[in-house]
Amino acid sequence: MRPLTGLPRRQTRKRLPCSAPPDRAMALVRTRGAAATQIDSESALPETLEAAAALAPTFANLLVRWQKSHGRHSLPWQKTRDPYRVWLSEIMLQQTQVATVLDYYKRFLQRFPTVADLAAASPDEVLGLWSGLGYYSRARNLHRCAQDVMRLHGGRFPKTSGLLQTLPGIGPSTAAAIASFCFSERVAILDGNVKRVLTRLMAFSGDLASSAQERVLLGVATVLLPRRKLREDMPRYTQGIMDLGATICTSRQPSCPLCPVQNLCVGLASGAPERFPVKTRKLKRSALSLSLLWAERADGAVWLERRPATGIWGGLYCFPVFSSEDELLASLPATLQGQLLAVPPFVHVLTHKDLRLSPMRLALAAKATRVQQLPGAGSWFTRDALTVLGLPAPIRKLLA
Repeated sequence: MRPLTGLPRRQTRKRLPCSAPPDRAMALVRTRGAAATQIDSESALPETLEAAAALAPTFANLLVRWQKSHGRHSLPWQKTRDPYRVWLSEIMLQQTQVATVLDYYKRFLQRFPTVADLAAASPDEVLGLWSGLGYYSRARNLHRCAQDVMRLHGGRFPKTSGLLQTLPGIGPSTAAAIASFCFSERVAILDGNVKRVLTRLMAFSGDLASSAQERVLLGVATVLLPRRKLREDMPRYTQGIMDLGATICTSRQPSCPLCPVQNLCVGLASGAPERFPVKTRKLKRSALSLSLLWAERADGAVWLERRPATGIWGGLYCFPVFSSEDELLASLPATLQGQLLAVPPFVHVLTHKDLRLSPMRLALAAKATRVQQLPGAGSWFTRDALTVLGLPAPIRKLLA
């Protein structure tokens, strides 16, 4: 047997036959108990994989059948094997809820129906359509990826997860999703939903804060994949395990009585499935206070500058940003300081950071030409121009 991803060759063991019955599989998992889940020990690794191999055929079959009858089927990217559309959805869904993505996905396809259309667009146009989805490096990589598909691959996405990972912004799990959905490659995804399902199924107690433990879980995920009828079953299996994690095996209060694999789940048998997955290192929330100079002429034009490519709102157009009100005031001549009007501050919530934003509004005459007196390498933009610019969500809300 070829060594599993992330596991040393000497730790592999002959896989149990795929015909192992469910009761034998459960016996392997339950009777070995903690020994099967203490994967920090080298001796436990083969037993964990052997237990997963015994569950594999039953788990895969149950999941595929459940997805056919109870999984999600209405999402627009589920109705195609076009790698461009699947890739677009996978990038948008990173760190973003499905309900938020739906409208953006539709708008992107209306404006860029093919990868060639996206590759030919300007960066500003791509960022403008992306504005509000956050994590703007995704939009920049999206554009670069489309250009590489056209330049290096003749406008066709590679058909294997390995080659897909050579493209900008496509990591292992995204590559696996595209290859599985579009080309039926037998490859495992390992997003948050899948990690939750698999760690509970196996009562996998390895700390996923460790990259070594995550590699072992990827090995388990690979063992559990279907081995037959891959053209039909791989896309359905991949969608099924994502659906299971999103709708049944949720982070809090999982609906275990509705789960199609409840009789195989060691986490449920332990009485505390919610304690999986284990991840001790968590990102701490932080806060950042910023002052914004909102300069606007009487004709509605606003002064904006492009943000640096890295950092908050990278590459987007924004009001000039300052670390404090004193820094903002120091950037203006005394004649303009007296015209400033404080706007009520507010908090904009990012995934792991709270931005405390304090805008200061500066009203100028419609024919104001004192550009040199405003800070930053900015320009005046009319209201009509704002509709196609990439703006941070809080700036767009202020200007609405």
